[in-house]
Amino acid sequence: MADSSGQQAPDYRSILSISDEAARAQALNEHLSTRSYVQGYSLSQADVDAFRQLSAPPADPQLFHVVRWFRHIEALLGSPCGKGQPCRLQASKGRRVQPQWSPPAGTQPCRLHLYNSLTRNKEVFIPQDGKKVTWYCCGPTVYDASHMGHARSYISFDILRRVLKDYFKFDVFYCMNITDIDDKIIKRARQNHLFEQYREKRPEAAQLLEDVQAALKPFSVKLNETTDPDKKQMLERIQHAVQLATEPLEKAVQCRLTGEEVNSCVEVLLEEAKDLLSDWLDSTLGCDVTDNSIFSKLPKFWEGEFHRDMEALNVLPPDVLTRVSEYVPEIVNFVQKIVDNGYGYVSNGSVYFDTAKFASSEKHSYGKLVPEAVGDQNALQEGEGDLSISADRLSEKRSPNDFALWKASKPGEPSWPCPWGKGRPGWHIECSAMAGTLLGASMDIHGGGFDLRFPHHDNELAQSEAYFENDCWVRYFLHTGHLTIAGCKMSKSLKNFITIKDALKKHSARQLRLAFLMHSWKDTLDYSSNTMESALQYEKFLNEFFLNVKDILRAPVDITGQFEKWGEEEAELNKNFYDKKTAIHKALCDNVDTRTVMEEMRALVSQCNLYMAARKAVRKRPNQALLENIALYLTHMLKIFGAVEEDSSLGFPVGGPGSSLSLEATVMPYLQVLSEFREGVRKIAREQKVPEILQLSDALRDDILPELGVRFEDHEGLPTVVKLVDRNTLLKEREEKRRVEEEKRKKKEEAARRKQEQEAAKLAKMKIPPSEMFLSETDKYSKFDENGLPTHDTEGKELSKGQAKKLKKLFEAQEKLYKEYLQMAHNGSFQ
Repeated sequence: MADSSGQQAPDYRSILSISDEAARAQALNEHLSTRSYVQGYSLSQADVDAFRQLSAPPADPQLFHVVRWFRHIEALLGSPCGKGQPCRLQASKGRRVQPQWSPPAGTQPCRLHLYNSLTRNKEVFIPQDGKKVTWYCCGPTVYDASHMGHARSYISFDILRRVLKDYFKFDVFYCMNITDIDDKIIKRARQNHLFEQYREKRPEAAQLLEDVQAALKPFSVKLNETTDPDKKQMLERIQHAVQLATEPLEKAVQCRLTGEEVNSCVEVLLEEAKDLLSDWLDSTLGCDVTDNSIFSKLPKFWEGEFHRDMEALNVLPPDVLTRVSEYVPEIVNFVQKIVDNGYGYVSNGSVYFDTAKFASSEKHSYGKLVPEAVGDQNALQEGEGDLSISADRLSEKRSPNDFALWKASKPGEPSWPCPWGKGRPGWHIECSAMAGTLLGASMDIHGGGFDLRFPHHDNELAQSEAYFENDCWVRYFLHTGHLTIAGCKMSKSLKNFITIKDALKKHSARQLRLAFLMHSWKDTLDYSSNTMESALQYEKFLNEFFLNVKDILRAPVDITGQFEKWGEEEAELNKNFYDKKTAIHKALCDNVDTRTVMEEMRALVSQCNLYMAARKAVRKRPNQALLENIALYLTHMLKIFGAVEEDSSLGFPVGGPGSSLSLEATVMPYLQVLSEFREGVRKIAREQKVPEILQLSDALRDDILPELGVRFEDHEGLPTVVKLVDRNTLLKEREEKRRVEEEKRKKKEEAARRKQEQEAAKLAKMKIPPSEMFLSETDKYSKFDENGLPTHDTEGKELSKGQAKKLKKLFEAQEKLYKEYLQMAHNGSFQ
């Protein structure tokens, strides 16, 4: 074996076999004397083995070759290791080598957890197929206007969907249904049809009064039988409104008023008694309504309104939309297989789900979401629908807990052919068939409102798992919280609801979304003036920050000036920025906790505001790049939440849809020139003392520009800040400013009036000679001395020394005031 210098390596085996230690060391020294240790020398395995035999270099100075050899290898390998132990190379004076590198320990990555109604716990979210997420959401039953309860669910799910898709980068396939076949739709469609027919006939006043009285009889019975306090209160309001509208018509008929006056009273009564008459007409004529088009016209209209409302709220459309009316063949097949699997039975042309048979199966479980509600007949009957809880229908079931998969159609109901006779789908089976057709035997997420858990979603789970013969149709069930209105329960059936259109007349879609973001998606949300005021203030707070950053970014700098040296303030703000990003990420991982996210964003903006104020106080420019990074991050998060409706590069968009970028880019240079020109004019006006020009400049700022959505902010010693703001916001600000100024003016006038009154009263008091000041007080005193001081009270009793002393002090004080008055009069201080 040769070393790196080309010389032959020594035969260590023969040397190490020498038993005498001194002789062995001498032999090793002789062999080593023949080798040269030059830089770059590489070790052989024989060198290493021999080195391990020594614990230390020999003490004999004559054996310097051995000592040199030992020190050289020790420098490379470290101290001698035991047999079988690895020796590591060390740096030496002859050659340096790379030290060993150890990877950082790091931290455990935060994982997304979602509150799963199936476990009533936050669970780690794990899709079944990589990053792909299949999601089914229960859509609306379209028989009336969409209300804020719908907004609660669909905005909340829109936020969750956007966060999963755009923040956590899941590939979300989002499916939603439209229920356009349902007991509520059938009943409402019949009622609307019959009432319009009745109205078109233009009933005479007497006939209308007779019909209203006839309709009131069953209505009164219904009112007396109602036990739910909210529903009873609603029915009482209807009854009261009808009675109030009936009286004027009765009087008009009795007094034989003109046709126009009578017709006016007829129209009022028709409007107030619409619900009452519709119910009555439906109960008497509903069986005669047979045209299927009547039942499709109503849901088609309200579905269109629903989509328009969702678009106005900036809710993303689903990837696929299913309508019950388009999936009747699939629903029939779905029901048939459930029957074939032994979990359904036919009764009088209807098909019911056998809950007892399903629950007794070893591989199935009924009532997964709300097991404690199983057997709740009120909830079960509400789930079946008003048209499906008659005595004959209930008698068709093997158990009261069973529910309809397919309903045999009665007269006055739409119908489709099937193996069991003409009928229509049950409510629960609709979602199972549509979702199962599109998403298969198991989906990742199923969403809906909290009130749908039982019986709707529990029944969905049962019939779907009966069809697929599995126990995992849904992996994660997400339910949004209730919505209350000023603390009261919201219900369309109780006529206690606010439509989305009405809500959007008061607040923008962004403001509504911010209100939802400031609350947990799974908790009850109270839609009230306080809730919306908090959202409005939050929007204003963020918008002012974005406008201030935009103004800072418009300050001209050269290409190198954009990279400024950071001081302690910048380093601290940047640290806070990254801390907040970490906190926001943790909050999103924690069941998409947007409430915490919004608070962390608020805190970050507050820190930025403090930084900008500190820089402004010392007349230094804030760091543009740092503030821009923070503003862009906040904008990015708001886009993810859907609170920025379009592709705004920074902050909230300005102007109408699609106009933000072009408007700001086009208008701002001209506004900047106007601002600089105005600043120059104001400077000259102050120097030349021309107040009229200053007044015109203020009028431009306060009256003209706000009408155009422009705000000029003047700061002493600094350039004017130019901001593009929503015109209505500026006009409200102007009105509020004027209101505050008017209040100040009135307070100032009131203070001046009081001061004037006080001075007048004081002057009037000063005019009174001290000898006359007590003479008018005959109700207190009866006798006075020669100076006018009282000596006796009204009863003729002499005043005590204390009373006399007190009166004398008052007398002397008045004497002093009177002398002051005489002096002022002499000097002509007043007229």
